[in-house]
Amino acid sequence: MKKISFLLLVSMTLSAAVLAQPGGGFQRQTPEQRVARIHQKLDSAFKLDAALFAKLDTALVMLYRKQDARMQELFSGGDRPDRETMMAERQKFTDAQDEMLKAVLTKEQYDTWKEKIQPSLRPQRPAGGGPGGGQQ
Repeated sequence: MKKISFLLLVSMTLSAAVLAQPGGGFQRQTPEQRVARIHQKLDSAFKLDAALFAKLDTALVMLYRKQDARMQELFSGGDRPDRETMMAERQKFTDAQDEMLKAVLTKEQYDTWKEKIQPSLRPQRPAGGGPGGGQQ
């Protein structure tokens, strides 16, 4: 009986330790965090004017809040929206973001943004497609 109690205690402790580890789930960034990442990348690459950054940051935060609200609206109705609907909605917001950036950046800067900076902002997924990584 003592062995069974001990094993049960050990297994519960290990389970609690595993569940307490960070990185178990995906935490979506706030609009402000997303804009801060973009601001940092643009600042290090182009050194834009502070007033221009303030205007761009405000516009992007508003855009990302609208995007989050729209995505929440799509997922709130019992059924999950189809892939085409989701892609179309995301494309609208990507196009709006691109227009904001085109208004602020030169043609060369915008091309650098699209080719080098924007791809670096996409979240990297672990190999194997799920938690724990590799193939089993």
